[in-house]
Amino acid sequence: MNISPIPAFTDNYIWQLNDGEKAFVVDPGDAKPVIAFLDAEGLTLAGILITHHHWDHTGGIKDLLELWPGIAVYGPHNDAIAEVTHPLKEGEHIQVLGERFNIFEVPGHTLDHIAYYNEQETDHDILFCGDTLFSSGCGRLFEGTASQMYDSLSKLKALPAETLVYCTHEYTQANLAFAKAVEPNNAEITSRIASVEKLRAENTPSVPTTLGLELKVNPFLRWDAPEVIEQANTQSETPSNEPVEVFAAIRGWKDRF
Repeated sequence: MNISPIPAFTDNYIWQLNDGEKAFVVDPGDAKPVIAFLDAEGLTLAGILITHHHWDHTGGIKDLLELWPGIAVYGPHNDAIAEVTHPLKEGEHIQVLGERFNIFEVPGHTLDHIAYYNEQETDHDILFCGDTLFSSGCGRLFEGTASQMYDSLSKLKALPAETLVYCTHEYTQANLAFAKAVEPNNAEITSRIASVEKLRAENTPSVPTTLGLELKVNPFLRWDAPEVIEQANTQSETPSNEPVEVFAAIRGWKDRF
């Protein structure tokens, strides 16, 4: 199974998975770059995976279905995504190009948000997490609560460290600038900033990242790190060492950063 990003808009990635003949795409906000990629590679679209209802993740579905009518569209239970043919919930699984993907409900960024997780026996596990977990960041809380996002990130944090995290935006440099403000003494963040600067200078995506790396540099997964707790308490009117409160304070700080 080959996986690569199809750039869209200014900073979106539409992930495509293919077996050399058939392809699935994840969160196609725009159909045009998907169609161009599939045509160039001689691939047939076999299905669509949707993580949540925002337009930049769903806007291309209708046009893709006009070219490939009858294909499966997987997504959350949400009537706002009329094209979904297979609504999914926590604990269910689907087959994508012969691979099993388990479904996680991960509300926070939106209430309907789901993620797709493929567990590999001999290779890196795969996580398509939409706008829940970013490289060095997490999604803004547009609909859900800090508690919901904390629970969702806790679920993802428990996955194997080698898991490849396929998020849907190129936000890494901005996220790392905030991470450095939260943990100015974290050498892993300094190293990551340098490596990402090199990647972006070469117009190379900074994602996928790995969960293991995120555990070292992502302040939204590091609610138990002493420096994160200390900094969170400078941003809160009610200082606390409770992980969910630390997370909420850091998320609120990022919104103002």
